[in-house]
Amino acid sequence: MTTAVIIIVVVAFIVVATIIAKAVLVVPQAQTAVIERLGRFKHVAEPGLNYLVPFIDRVRAKIDLREQVVSFPPQPVITEDNLTVSIDTVIYFQVTDSRAAVYEIANYIDAVEQLTVTTLRNVVGGMSLEQTLTSRDEINNQLRGVLDQETGRWGIRVARVELKAIDPPPSIQDSMEKQMRADREKRAIILNAEGQREAAIKTAEGQKQSQILSAEGAKQATIMAAEAERQSRILRAQGERAARYLQAQGQAKAIEKVFAAIKAGRPTPEVLAYQYLQTLPQLAQGDANKVWMVPSDYGKALEGFARMLGAPGDDGVFRYEPPAAEPAASNPEEDDPAVASWFDTSTDPRIAEAVRAAEAVARQEVPSPLDDARKAPRGSAPDVPPPAAVPPVAAPTEIEAGTTDPDEPLT
Repeated sequence: MTTAVIIIVVVAFIVVATIIAKAVLVVPQAQTAVIERLGRFKHVAEPGLNYLVPFIDRVRAKIDLREQVVSFPPQPVITEDNLTVSIDTVIYFQVTDSRAAVYEIANYIDAVEQLTVTTLRNVVGGMSLEQTLTSRDEINNQLRGVLDQETGRWGIRVARVELKAIDPPPSIQDSMEKQMRADREKRAIILNAEGQREAAIKTAEGQKQSQILSAEGAKQATIMAAEAERQSRILRAQGERAARYLQAQGQAKAIEKVFAAIKAGRPTPEVLAYQYLQTLPQLAQGDANKVWMVPSDYGKALEGFARMLGAPGDDGVFRYEPPAAEPAASNPEEDDPAVASWFDTSTDPRIAEAVRAAEAVARQEVPSPLDDARKAPRGSAPDVPPPAAVPPVAAPTEIEAGTTDPDEPLT
């Protein structure tokens, strides 16, 4: 009797526990449960504690309400230019209506996958390979719009559609790599040519500037050389003129002294004849003198000359007598004030000033066009500096302009 009671109690406890387990349903957060009563939809159990009628109500499916990520395997898609590419897609979606996700579609994951494949083929089929590779955002937006519109009646909201990879055929990849390599080589050749062109331009500008400066320097050197030669010739002419003047003064002084000595000595015809005989060998020393004549009556000529200029002395010999009131001869040592400046050896201040100006120009630093090219931004054409200004040539002096007498000295 006791054993039967225990068995009955245990069976009753098991039945009660089973009923309680069937009547209580706990749904986790972010999930829902679709409840059916006798095979028909009853309601959707929200997260938390829910009560069911045992053996009458049952859970048809539990739906996860969180956003889900599904990655589909690569799908072959033919582009507009008849090239097959393999595209991997990733879809982010979320179930918004649990009842529709259960009763409107048998398997919404497979439905979303197949809908994605068909929509992707329609979208990519209207694009070329290059457009497909460069228009991922456009493809993503079109896929999302179509999927969100079609899956709305299934209680699913498509958040994002991403193309994870677009793989063209190996032959196309090789062609694309060759094309990219050729394009990079082309750009490298263009950049190299641009660099060579810029270098040639800079070199030409430097040569141009150098030639301009050389020409300006040669011009200045020629001008200065011509000016120096002209001034030198003027100074030499003035020196020769002063030398001839001094030589003439010396000769005048010598003649004056000789004649004064002759007058003071009161020479006789014999002395004059003796001086004449001493001069004859000097006349014969010339290379061009082949034949010369000695007059036989030169004694009578000297005697007549002595009689004309002299007076007979106590011994009967004619001697030169100076006039009683002979005017005083001018002193050749006293120079005319007009020629006093001929012998001035001081440097002309205008010439010294011209020499200093030429030295200042020669010491000027010539600006280099490379300094501006370094400061110029890359890719822009540098400005070419203008040629250095040439200092003006000094105005010609009075002698240079030919307005004064060439016999006048340079002051």
